[in-house]
This record gives sequence, C-alpha cells and structure tokens, in this order.
Amino acid sequence: MANPFQFLQQTRSEIAKVVWPSRREVLVTTAMVFVLAVVFAIFFFFVDWLIRNGLELILTTFG
Repeated sequence: MANPFQFLQQTRSEIAKVVWPSRREVLVTTAMVFVLAVVFAIFFFFVDWLIRNGLELILTTFG
C-alpha cells in the first residue's frame, strides 16, 4: 500500500498530463450535440407518426 503523500504526488503528476479542450472545441461539440438531438427528435417524431397512422389504418380497415 502506497504512502498517502506519494499517492497525492502521483495523482497531481497524472492530472498535469491531462489535455483539456479549448473553449472553441467545447462550444463546437456542444452545438453539434444540440443540433443532432433536434435532428434525431424530428426523425423519431416522423417515424412514430408513420407507425401510428399505419396502425390506425390497419385497425380501422380490419377492426
């Protein structure tokens, strides 16, 4: 088991190796996530609408 002070020293050295994204990269990827969420929401809305109308047509025709 490592000494707690060694652990903290090793942790600090590992954190120093982390490469953080730039502000621009964060903004671009956040915008991409929101745009894709809207695109998929619209897509699944229309898929749901088609399935619902198809089922209603089948049930009214044969029900």
